[in-house]
Amino acid sequence: MADVTGTTGTLVLAGTPIGAVADAPPRLAAELETADVVAAEDTRRLRRLTQALGIHTTGRVVSYFEGNESARTPELVEALAGGARVLLVTDAGMPSVSDPGYRLVAAAVEQDIKVTAVPGPSAVLTALALSALPVDRFCFEGFLPRKAGERLGKLREVADERRTMVFFEAPHRLDDTLAAMAEVFGADRRAAVCRELTKTYEEVKRGPLGELAVWAAEGVRGEITVVVEGATDSGEALDAAELVRRVQVREEAGERRKEAIAAVAADAGLPKREVFDAVVAAKNAARTGQEQGKGLT
Repeated sequence: MADVTGTTGTLVLAGTPIGAVADAPPRLAAELETADVVAAEDTRRLRRLTQALGIHTTGRVVSYFEGNESARTPELVEALAGGARVLLVTDAGMPSVSDPGYRLVAAAVEQDIKVTAVPGPSAVLTALALSALPVDRFCFEGFLPRKAGERLGKLREVADERRTMVFFEAPHRLDDTLAAMAEVFGADRRAAVCRELTKTYEEVKRGPLGELAVWAAEGVRGEITVVVEGATDSGEALDAAELVRRVQVREEAGERRKEAIAAVAADAGLPKREVFDAVVAAKNAARTGQEQGKGLT
């Protein structure tokens, strides 16, 4: 219960099951039963979770989601400052990872309030482990923009990322996203689509992005996590066409050509002159093709 001595309380970030309720951390039930305040992304889902765990919350339950996160944070910080133990849970997985939580953590830390966690299931790590792709280095990119142009722009920004990448996506946008990834990363880039992790209809579909895009066009349901292999390692030989493509991707993302060439050369471990020559040759070939086409008309 809240401390009446004037000491500040504690913010607890608690992981919740991403599918199977049996995966709930052992400490989760105890924290739910004893917290002074439970901040939940969806109070209805929280109710279903407590029923499944066979427990009851004794503290005040409030909603804490994207729509009210900014307005609710000061209220929760005030409760923490007054000595309350505040438990934050989201619909699934760890709070603050592509879910509400970051603002509250930052605000609590700023007030020197203790923040701790009840570790729990994570769709990011579960999908990564099941993907059969390299896991020694990875990055989490969350949800891509909904608009096609913005989505392509974001993908172009990470086209040369060498670490394995993890994305979240809505099922009704999965086919468009995979098609965009195949366009930007290359149809042969390896990936895995992880669907309904730890649930009854769990499925992991692995293969080249081009094939996965065709598969997804038929329609896919459920919670989706996409894992994509990183770009070609600098130790592997890159042909001129690939060097030119990488420069073009960087230019389309807003870099000047000189900077793009330097960056691609550094990534590939090649002299800048070699990349520059490839770009010039491609430009001349394109101009020659255009001139020949005009001559035929």
